[in-house]
Amino acid sequence: MTVLVDHDLLAFDREHLWHPYTSMTAPTPVRLVTGARGCELEVDGAWVVDGMASWWSAIHGYRHPALDAALAQQTGRFSHVMFGGLTHEPAVGLGRRLVDITPEPLARVFLADSGSVSVEVALKMVLQYQRGRGRPERTRMLTVLGGYHGDTFDCMSVTDPVGGMHTMWQGLLPDQVFGPQPPAYDADADAIASWASSLRELAARHAHELAGIIVEPLLQGAGGMHPYPAACLRVFREIADEHGLLLVFDEIATGFGRTGHLFVSELMTPDVLCLGKALTGGYLTLAAVLSTDEVARGISASESGVLMHGPTFMGNPLACAVASASIDLLLSVDWATRVSAIGTRLASGLAPLRTAPGVVDVRTIGAVGVVQLDHEVDVVAATEAALAAGVWLRPFRDLVYAMPPYITGPDEVDRLVAGIAAAVSAG
Repeated sequence: MTVLVDHDLLAFDREHLWHPYTSMTAPTPVRLVTGARGCELEVDGAWVVDGMASWWSAIHGYRHPALDAALAQQTGRFSHVMFGGLTHEPAVGLGRRLVDITPEPLARVFLADSGSVSVEVALKMVLQYQRGRGRPERTRMLTVLGGYHGDTFDCMSVTDPVGGMHTMWQGLLPDQVFGPQPPAYDADADAIASWASSLRELAARHAHELAGIIVEPLLQGAGGMHPYPAACLRVFREIADEHGLLLVFDEIATGFGRTGHLFVSELMTPDVLCLGKALTGGYLTLAAVLSTDEVARGISASESGVLMHGPTFMGNPLACAVASASIDLLLSVDWATRVSAIGTRLASGLAPLRTAPGVVDVRTIGAVGVVQLDHEVDVVAATEAALAAGVWLRPFRDLVYAMPPYITGPDEVDRLVAGIAAAVSAG
């Protein structure tokens, strides 16, 4: 077998492999990763701090002994088995953990393949619930501008139709109802009340056709890294209850401690909860959809009598085993203090950038630091500048941001800040 050297790997990649949101015919440069440890990646032969936690999933960093061991142990038993008509200890164990650590009355667990699939399942749950309750005419979802829920078709339909990267699909997607974006996290009571009034009026006008509400609670992620006041969560809950809607919280990005709460759903409980990304500590793709007993009863009363979804790799034993180990690891440490320390250091380190040329906002929440520019980031230039400062970042739109692993220490956070500053200057 021919072994490719580094330049051959990159040449083959350029000619044959598609990367996310990248042209196949005129691709932007990619960097070669040859190692990972702790909160660092070996990129093009140099060790750099990973400011992305592999798109927010590797909360424990890389090559963690507990997660490696869980994966190896399960591999020694069996790697996969169909979930139709069969079950196994890794799936049951993970389900038990998820029910234990999420708010009551979330007690039913659907194990999906990925975050986007979990949102698809959640939307299907909402529609089947309304059919089971004798309201089949309720087929639309209420959501807010600025949101992002994934790249599959129903997910795209509830993602911001302008800023959510899916504008070209308008006219082909289900037609959903979009309310105003929640106000900024530091908004005053009047601004929150005005927003709430607009959303309530919109919901009342469309109540006869609405099935549910779906939002990212407290922090809108890939739609713009927009944190908003916790008071808005109660507004969503009250609107759902008033009009007989199911409330779905997409915590794929915010779950497992990222905002400083283990789950934002602790502040206000939804009817359906989507989890992913950090669920396995970044080791394997897996997601979960949790619902209440009431939702399960409504779905069972629909004409099919069953939830009409069943992925091939549903409940994959390897993914379930490492997910359980990741949850146990998270709860065995003072994760909240770690997240707070990262956030505090990011906030203080990034504060001087408020007055930098081209910067319109600097904001932090939990272990998230964001610098918003007044222009689209030059991703290639910003990436090169960050790497020169010893940091891996992946800016998008007008944002340069970091969501690092929770094991990232003070010195590494300072390097992240320097890398963000370099990217802002170059981008």
